[in-house]
Amino acid sequence: MKFADIGLSDELLQAVTSKGYDTPTPIQAQAIPSILMMKDIIGIAQTGTGKTGAFVLPMIDILGHGRRRALMPRSLILEPTRELAAQVADEFVKYGANHDLKMALLIGGVQMGDQVKALKDGVDVLIATPGRLMDLFERGKILLTGCNMLVIDEADRMLDMGFIPDIETICTKLPAQRQTLLFSATMPPPIKKLADRFLTNPKYIEVARPASRNENIVQFKVPVQSRAKREVLRELLRTDDVSTAIVFCNRKTTVRELAKSLKQHGFSAGEIHGDMDQASRNAELARFKDGSISILVASDVAARGLDVKGVSHVFNFDTPWHPDDYVHRIGRTGRAGAKGRAFTFVAPEDAEAIDNVEKLTGGKIQLFEGGRPAESAAPVAEQSERPPREARPPREPRAPREARSARPRREERPAHDERPAAASQPVRRPEPKSEPVVAEDSGDEGWNGPVPGFLGISTAA
Repeated sequence: MKFADIGLSDELLQAVTSKGYDTPTPIQAQAIPSILMMKDIIGIAQTGTGKTGAFVLPMIDILGHGRRRALMPRSLILEPTRELAAQVADEFVKYGANHDLKMALLIGGVQMGDQVKALKDGVDVLIATPGRLMDLFERGKILLTGCNMLVIDEADRMLDMGFIPDIETICTKLPAQRQTLLFSATMPPPIKKLADRFLTNPKYIEVARPASRNENIVQFKVPVQSRAKREVLRELLRTDDVSTAIVFCNRKTTVRELAKSLKQHGFSAGEIHGDMDQASRNAELARFKDGSISILVASDVAARGLDVKGVSHVFNFDTPWHPDDYVHRIGRTGRAGAKGRAFTFVAPEDAEAIDNVEKLTGGKIQLFEGGRPAESAAPVAEQSERPPREARPPREPRAPREARSARPRREERPAHDERPAAASQPVRRPEPKSEPVVAEDSGDEGWNGPVPGFLGISTAA
């Protein structure tokens, strides 16, 4: 099937082919015709499946006819993060070159002034994060009564970030008669409840997970003790032919500390996390894209929506808490037919998390044991420290029975008073101090019986 076979306009087909595409992905082939027929859609698809194009392309054609009005966007796309929102905006710019459409981006971390001005001028497409949209709505800077098309993207991520109540509020402000498209990597019960409430007779589309079939990504798990992660990471960065790499951490504090550590060891590294303002995040991402830095340390804010060509490696410095995040993280490499390598550090406390990842991806991840310090490896299973039987040194042969019997019996051995004079002289002891010194409790109570007479110590009061 070609893009020309699924009902897109000639102007849009021209824009698509100019970018080098002629065949839709499975999610695009199934979703675009139904969206053009104004049906509601539930799309279950992971990153890397062409999901963004599945709703951007038909929206451009649908919105190509109509008139925009001040403060009343004609369509709304909700994204969980600023990076995802910016990526969708880039897709509209790229494919909407032959259409007279106006777009606005509402995200946090930037001044509201330009955003409010764009809304006053009228927009066809509003791409927003829920927090900033609710903020402007409560200030009376936007009206949603003219919005006839809603896209809820990365719905499961919205759930993880606590945005579902905001989304429910937003949905109640939109016209009841509208087209709603919901895309998610998974369908947990709260998302299903949201879909049942706000979608009308939706078409359900699900495509295969790329993690189970992406042969371009070689995946490894690296058993490692938590305290040795930085050392192992540095060793891999030096020895595994890394050109550019993204290092994912579970916590923002870990991102900051790890980026600082890598810089101190001479690596060209930057960082992206949720505590940075949007201008700083954009600047770091631009440095990574233009090659000013070769290593980007990031939280999961960059796991979805970060599209950088030529990333050779992904390192999960922390095993992700949510297995779906693993799929999104490693999807930053092996893109557009290129080869990629993904390493996941597995500390002893990560056993359950890596099991969940392997259940999701449908197979065991290859164990990586080369090119790292042996003492830093975490035990994969409980093993005895005793050497193998064949590696143990042989025991010395026992003395013959006659030789053993020739040894003096205990009562035949020399008495203490028969030892050499030098050994029998009393040991000079320090004079007792006026204040007793109490030693720290070492857990060893020591000798508590009578003092042997041969020590020559008087016990008299």
